[in-house]
Amino acid sequence: MGIIFGAIIAILIPIFIEFLRRPRLQLTIGPVKDQKYDSRPAERKRALRLKVENLPLPEWAGWMSRNPALQCGGYITFHHLDGQKVFRRSMIIRWTESPEPIPIIFHIDGKKGYIVDPARITLEQRKDVFPGKSEIIDVACRYDKDEECYGWNNESYFSDPAWRNPSLKLEKGRYLVSVTIGSSGQTCTALFRVINDVGIEDFRLENARPEDYDKFKKITDNRQSS
Repeated sequence: MGIIFGAIIAILIPIFIEFLRRPRLQLTIGPVKDQKYDSRPAERKRALRLKVENLPLPEWAGWMSRNPALQCGGYITFHHLDGQKVFRRSMIIRWTESPEPIPIIFHIDGKKGYIVDPARITLEQRKDVFPGKSEIIDVACRYDKDEECYGWNNESYFSDPAWRNPSLKLEKGRYLVSVTIGSSGQTCTALFRVINDVGIEDFRLENARPEDYDKFKKITDNRQSS
């Protein structure tokens, strides 16, 4: 029995260590970014962002290191407060520090067109998040004296009008934002509120309330069962 018990322990310890060292992602509200411009599609911009962190190991396991979360990608969905989707499609995330996919604009027969390297856009949707470090993703932006705001990702750079993507337009109001980040077969999902029934100075993200989770879960369960 002692031999069998020792063999089981010898097998379980490496499994436990590998499980402990797996990446553990956490989504929290990031810093709001206010910017002013002279000759851009807007003179003022406020950007709402989230922080994606790969949590370090607990202190008692400090002799080890957590694995990096490799090739992280994800998507965002916007919902009314009752849980119903605002848009039919999801919005692929944009990592804030990724190079801007600024398009080349051309005109043919009076029509405006854009040339964008799609391979570059695809590559910039993935990022490694190392243990104890964090990266920032964009969620939504609001401009000048607009009452509406817009979801923000790489598409926003070549939308028409620029920055204000009509397919990601959110009218004045409050919304739920569901964010999912995936890496190495794991996913991290969190729910937040977009507060957009206020002035641009108070345009912000908030943590979702308990009733938001209940409504969101109910809508999701009904959608999956139908």
